[in-house]
Amino acid sequence: MNNSKCPVPKEQQPINEFLELSNSMFFALAKTNKKLSMLLISFWMVSFLIFLIISSGSTYFNIFLLKYILLSLFGSLSIPLLITIRLLLGWSHIYKRLNSEIIEYEESGWYDGQIWIKPIELKEKESLIASIEVKPILKNLTQVISVIISFILVGILIFQYFNI
Repeated sequence: MNNSKCPVPKEQQPINEFLELSNSMFFALAKTNKKLSMLLISFWMVSFLIFLIISSGSTYFNIFLLKYILLSLFGSLSIPLLITIRLLLGWSHIYKRLNSEIIEYEESGWYDGQIWIKPIELKEKESLIASIEVKPILKNLTQVISVIISFILVGILIFQYFNI
C-alpha cells in the first residue's frame, strides 16, 4: 500500500492486520491442521480432568460411574469449541477486511471513524490474499467446529435416549 496515498494508519491496514494475526502465536496455530489438532486435543484432555474433578463432588455420579465419565468427556468439549470459535472470529474478521471494498479506520480514537475506498489494484491484491491464505483457514476451522458439535450432539443423544 502506498503510504502517501493511503490515509489509513499502518496498524489498521488489512494487510498489516493479516501479517500481525499470522505472526501471533495463538492465531498462527490455525494455519496448520496438525498444530491445531494437537492444541485442541490437549485442551480437551486437560479440561476433561478438570471436569472430572468438579463433577466428582456429586453424590449422583458416585452411583453412576459411566454417566460421570461420559458427562465429563462430552462436557469438556466446550473448551476446544470456545477456542475454535475464537480462532474463527479472528480470521473471519481479517477475511472480511481483506475482501471489503472500503476500509473503516480510526485516526485517533473511536469517536473519529473514517472510511477509505480501496483502489482497484489494492482490492485485487487483498482479495487474492484472502482467497489463498485466509479462506482455507476458515474452511478448516469450520470443519473442526462441526466435528466438535457433532461429538457434543452424540453425547446429548446418548444421555437422552439411552439410559446408561
